[in-house]
Amino acid sequence: MNLKSTCEIDKLFEHLSTSLIVVDKYLNIVCVNPAAENLLAMSARRIEEHNVDQLFQGSHEFIQSINNAFDDVYGFSGSGLELFVYSTQKHLKVDAIFTPVPSEAWLIIELTRVDEKLKIEMEDNIVAQQNIMRVLVRGLAHEVKNPLGGIRGAAQLLEGELPDTNLKEYTEVIIGEVDRLQKLVDDLLGPNKPRQKEAVNIHVVLERVRHLVLAESDSALTIIRDYDPSLPELNADQNQLIQAILNIVKNAKQALSGKGSITLRTRSRRNTRIGSSHHRLLAQIEIIDDGPGIDPKMLDQIFFPLVTGRADGTGLGLSISQSLVANHGGLIECSSSPGNTVFTILLPFTN
Repeated sequence: MNLKSTCEIDKLFEHLSTSLIVVDKYLNIVCVNPAAENLLAMSARRIEEHNVDQLFQGSHEFIQSINNAFDDVYGFSGSGLELFVYSTQKHLKVDAIFTPVPSEAWLIIELTRVDEKLKIEMEDNIVAQQNIMRVLVRGLAHEVKNPLGGIRGAAQLLEGELPDTNLKEYTEVIIGEVDRLQKLVDDLLGPNKPRQKEAVNIHVVLERVRHLVLAESDSALTIIRDYDPSLPELNADQNQLIQAILNIVKNAKQALSGKGSITLRTRSRRNTRIGSSHHRLLAQIEIIDDGPGIDPKMLDQIFFPLVTGRADGTGLGLSISQSLVANHGGLIECSSSPGNTVFTILLPFTN
């Protein structure tokens, strides 16, 4: 039985985010899925030209585990195995599941990078925390919004009844502060209009953001474009994407104090999991600045509402951006070190 011709294993495996390698009893590599290509940084054709001993030369524990698995009808798993891909000189640490298929004399090897596993867990936590915070904040905002309307109305009535016009400055302060709080509550609640989805070119969105930011900046700020023109269009609300990206770019500009460079980069990413959903293809938008970086103590909290590292900040921009991107089934990630802060927006292609 020929696994490729009868089962079209490449089609069966391409939807899986974990890396799968099928080997025969002679340790020849029968086939791999796209996730394994990404993991090993090699094409399937090139991988399948090697046997296990050649491809993973020097990975003694891993190769021994493969040999042992052929003798174990139930299979087994290994944690933290050191993997060395000889042809690319790439070192990996992986968790592996070895599942024998005795009827065909095959072994299915499922590989997960240890750091990728931690990343998935972190993303799951981000999604869960964002959902909880969104529910709490929206509930609190609604509770605050109702009495604000009453306070404003009462202040207006009082203003009309005051005998001394000089006292109106006090009611104007009340009305002004209520309006400020009302805007804050509206920002916390986020957009209340239904999304108008349409075909959106992400580079049109980025160019709009670039022009808006440069229009209010001096010549000391440079915005570098590094676009992948082959990206297909997204099915999205263009205005929401503009707002989400604009908030991040403005934050980067403020971190630079108007001097430095911001890079807008687009790429595709394949076989990526966001929360419980697996996506075959996503748009990856990176906003990179060469500023001082984010305080490591704040890095896990920057997407929470009202969390800010600036004295004049509201702490809502990044929270709103995360919510807008989540409306499209996406996620925003952040990594930061002095001179290199990267916000990565992941948006799935639905078609």
